[in-house]
Amino acid sequence: MPQSILIESKFEIKKCLLAFLLCLFLFSSCSVKIKSIQETENDEITEELIDEKTNEAFFAHLTNALANSKLPQDIFGKIHDSVSHSSDFIDELQKILLQDSYLWFLVDKERPLGENYEPDDLVVLKGGSYVLNNTEVLMLRGRAADSLNEMAAAASREGVTLLVSYAYRSYTRQFQSYSMHVRNLGQREADRVSARPGFSQHQLGLTIDFDSVTNAFARTAPGIWLLNNASKFGWSLSYPEGYEKITGYSWESWHYRYMGVELVEFIDKYFNGIQQYALRFIHEFVNF
Repeated sequence: MPQSILIESKFEIKKCLLAFLLCLFLFSSCSVKIKSIQETENDEITEELIDEKTNEAFFAHLTNALANSKLPQDIFGKIHDSVSHSSDFIDELQKILLQDSYLWFLVDKERPLGENYEPDDLVVLKGGSYVLNNTEVLMLRGRAADSLNEMAAAASREGVTLLVSYAYRSYTRQFQSYSMHVRNLGQREADRVSARPGFSQHQLGLTIDFDSVTNAFARTAPGIWLLNNASKFGWSLSYPEGYEKITGYSWESWHYRYMGVELVEFIDKYFNGIQQYALRFIHEFVNF
């Protein structure tokens, strides 16, 4: 069985289990109120005990996931306080987990996609509202390509042109790119600026490198526009400045990953806009 099917099947099972867990928590959170208008005191006491055990189990699981994610204390505290006072965090997390699992799949230096993964809905990028900045055939998954068109059209209306330099890379193509960096920079420096084959976000078919592929891009009109507007279209900067110890990679102002609007809003709201923090938490939460 192809690895992509195995990964998809595993996440479908986990999504069903997590949906049940989250629904159970949300139901138990309001069940005391429901029971309070019923007549039997013994049933009410029993229900409260069940609620307490359910909530304790859920909060223990959530706390473990937060701790294992190695989040900064301010983010840890913000999420824990949010869950203690409302269901907003849980509601939003549930919606995200029921989406395409590859939108929140953690791909970093420790967690690879593997050699055989390839999306089955790749489309060739043809330009139009954006400009292709590469003679190679560039591809993205369909939903990311549609979002790119929408985002580039919005930028164009404001006088900004987006240049797309790289998109999907297969395992083999990433092997070639990584090997080139090793030859030119040496192993240690190559690992700061390039993912090893199988460990690249580009293999997801959801990632774009824009424009010059240098951090001079951050000071250009397209770089500034994307930093301020990409999240509105579901794109997130993967490797922000000053977070190399967290992401494993040096600053890449040009590298954006499509994640969907809901997930990007979740990242901005609870994780200070840092993609790695959010995906690490989701990874720990799912893999309980």
